[in-house]
Amino acid sequence: MKITRIFAALPVLLLALVACTTTGSGGGQLAGPGAQEEPVAFSWTSTDGGMSGAMTAALPNASYQGRFFQITQQTRGEVLTPLWTHWNRGWYDWPYWSGPEFQPYPATQFITFYSGKVVATLESPGNQRMRCRFHLVEPVRGMSGGGEGQCQLSDGRLVRATFPGK
Repeated sequence: MKITRIFAALPVLLLALVACTTTGSGGGQLAGPGAQEEPVAFSWTSTDGGMSGAMTAALPNASYQGRFFQITQQTRGEVLTPLWTHWNRGWYDWPYWSGPEFQPYPATQFITFYSGKVVATLESPGNQRMRCRFHLVEPVRGMSGGGEGQCQLSDGRLVRATFPGK
């Protein structure tokens, strides 16, 4: 009798799970010294309202995939550790908390306080990597609220990215 109830409830549960999935897309331009700009198409999928999930970046010659995370007060450092591992010095040579378009603040505030920031590390089938940092327009809506930022490929080229809000 209990098994029958479980099977009867299964379609409702599956529908609820599918309804919680959010997706989005964005675009950008890849630029490098002496090279012509190339378009980049981003897409993302999340099951927690755009706070974390899977991201893909499609360049003309390669596709990169990986995970993204929005930094919130509940973010634990060990969740982010896999993002830093494949880079020479973690992200210390390209920190989120400094740069021309980012105001510097102590690294401890990066995780301690809600920031509206998203980080991602994406990888291509040829083991090339792309690291990304985005600033959200409406952090409470996650990636669905839109944002903009920058990605860096392992060869040093940069991608300017924008994600329109839904």
